[in-house]
Amino acid sequence: MQGVKRKFTYVFFYEAISLVMLSTAFVIFSDKNMAHAGALGVITVVLAVVWNFLYNHVFECWESGQVKRGRNLARRVTHAVGFELGLVAMTLPLFAWWLDLRLLDALMLDAGLTLTFMVFTFVYNWCFDRIFGLPLAAQ
Repeated sequence: MQGVKRKFTYVFFYEAISLVMLSTAFVIFSDKNMAHAGALGVITVVLAVVWNFLYNHVFECWESGQVKRGRNLARRVTHAVGFELGLVAMTLPLFAWWLDLRLLDALMLDAGLTLTFMVFTFVYNWCFDRIFGLPLAAQ
């Protein structure tokens, strides 16, 4: 599977699984019911998708102006850390307010989710490539 179909399939399943994971975590770490936690899961998924699009656009604009081309380890780490810090800056106050948590508790929840999603993304990408094959660019 290649092209737009591959990208759509990737995003659809990634976000569907993410929604289940987020909603479950929000129920476990708060006293809210699944409807309340599920709504926050949907908001978080939409926010992450929009942030991903915007952040990558800005990062690529910055990157195109750099003298040194390519994506070495430092640039990849900078990209990942910048993305996660921006997402945490948006979700931290949202989590605290929506789940009625102290800011420190919301920070701990957000940090746990961030670490969990780093591992999830790695495993998901590996499984996706095993099931659907590598994209043409990686073949």
